[in-house]
Amino acid sequence: MNKIDRAKFAKKELDKAFPNPPIPLDHDSVFTLLIAVLLSAQCTDKRVNQVTPELFSLADNPEEMSKLRVDQIRKIIRPCGLSPKKSKAIKELSKILLSEHKGQVPEDFESLERLPGVGHKTASVVMSQGFGCPAFPVDTHIHRLAQRWRLTNGKNVKQTEKDLKRLFNKEDWNKLHLQIIMYGREYCSARDCFGLTCSICSKINKERKRPIKTKKA
Repeated sequence: MNKIDRAKFAKKELDKAFPNPPIPLDHDSVFTLLIAVLLSAQCTDKRVNQVTPELFSLADNPEEMSKLRVDQIRKIIRPCGLSPKKSKAIKELSKILLSEHKGQVPEDFESLERLPGVGHKTASVVMSQGFGCPAFPVDTHIHRLAQRWRLTNGKNVKQTEKDLKRLFNKEDWNKLHLQIIMYGREYCSARDCFGLTCSICSKINKERKRPIKTKKA
């Protein structure tokens, strides 16, 4: 199979495995999604979902969040890791949303990426899952699987995102992002398969005997 054929095969298998992938982070607004995605950096979605109910019970909008003390936020989000940095970012971005965006999460990459604690990947998730705009956020699962499926040279997540966007139709990006994450967690994790044994890898890398070593993001 060439690269285009591999992409088509992977999409077909993903559609069978996860026809309607749910959004993994619990939220009830674009703002709470933004906070949840920020907290998910170097933390599992499961842990974030355990932490955010307490935080959002106190503040589920920029105005209320901006009134919380940094130490209050930090105490609640500590289980997510990096709490000193994340708590300051949450407080500051809430103030910026009030002062510069009328209390609303901006619907463009440039404005999102200017917010404290919000990088390109976080902005991509918010644009995709919060606003329904085509985006292809690349996390460690997607970066790993794109290499195992030989859809990218895997130099970095930026390159992986570009390669995947070239291979797949724009209208499929948002769904594929979720499908690949779920497939990676369930069938092709960092500690098994190694590009050889799951249903997609075994077909794509049919003749391969040696494990594929993932180039880290």
